[in-house]
Amino acid sequence: MRAVVLEEFDTPLVLKEVDKPTAGPGQVLVKVKASGVNPLDAKIRAGKAAHAQRKLPGVLGMDLAGVVEAVGAGVSDFAPGDEVYGLTGGVGDLQGSLAEYAAVDARLLAQKPAPLTMREAAALPLVVITAWEGLVDRAQVGAGHKVLIHGGAGGIGHVAIQIARARGAEVFATESARKLEVVEGLGATAIDYTTPVEEYVAQHTGGEGFDIIFDTVGGAVLDASFAAARIYTGHVLSSLGWGTHSIAPLSFRGATYSGVFTLLPMLTGRGREHHGEIMREATALAEAGLLTPLLDPRRFTLETVPDAHAAIEDRTAQGKIVVDIDIED
Repeated sequence: MRAVVLEEFDTPLVLKEVDKPTAGPGQVLVKVKASGVNPLDAKIRAGKAAHAQRKLPGVLGMDLAGVVEAVGAGVSDFAPGDEVYGLTGGVGDLQGSLAEYAAVDARLLAQKPAPLTMREAAALPLVVITAWEGLVDRAQVGAGHKVLIHGGAGGIGHVAIQIARARGAEVFATESARKLEVVEGLGATAIDYTTPVEEYVAQHTGGEGFDIIFDTVGGAVLDASFAAARIYTGHVLSSLGWGTHSIAPLSFRGATYSGVFTLLPMLTGRGREHHGEIMREATALAEAGLLTPLLDPRRFTLETVPDAHAAIEDRTAQGKIVVDIDIED
């Protein structure tokens, strides 16, 4: 089969012929239709993502949508012909989705939402799981909560808005001026990210702070999140909480913090069933019309994966980037 291989960090990706995998015990062989591209993919290629523990040479690509071709021993939830999607590889020693076929752990998969195309489905897994683990697993988001999403038009952010709203929360989101319209279109109250924290906390919460804050940006934005948490009950979440921060503003408000590290089940083998559960929840939301990914209109193929990575790195993407592996339309 054809696959895009990273042979050494910070070197060009290579499109080459490799052995087609087979489905081992507990695995599903998927004919890949589309592969989502995330900023982490570009960081892995550049050798700037040690936390992904990518072993080389290896096939990159974490998000997958495709059709089941065969199932291994012990797999009963899927059958040949099923349309599936999931966060299935591209880190550690797991083969990624930038290939014509992938043998993946069945626990990481779910049935693809019927209303979504393969391209739309491939855009969802990483961002859905990250948003769900933060908002639902950690913060138990629900009706009555005022939720602030930093980076609301981004990959994680635009999905986080939809999940929080689907669960009854009132949602606010920060963004750059040119993307405020996108945030509003998702049903959130848009806040220009240059607005001082104390100003938007006063305007939207009467100075009390937000019940839940999801930081998808990191750095100074996480520091700002600590200062915007609701007194006593506020909960700050971050998918990029890797720097050195003072938690004094959070402590002085009696609030709490949770980190989200979405790759852990793939790297350790622990908790993979829950990733499948989250994907099934995402399928239900999408089929109810409550979850739709924003896609960049450009089309990429296995031959043009470097261009897809460039679109991530130069920040020209308007929505999730997806690589067509076997898409005819």
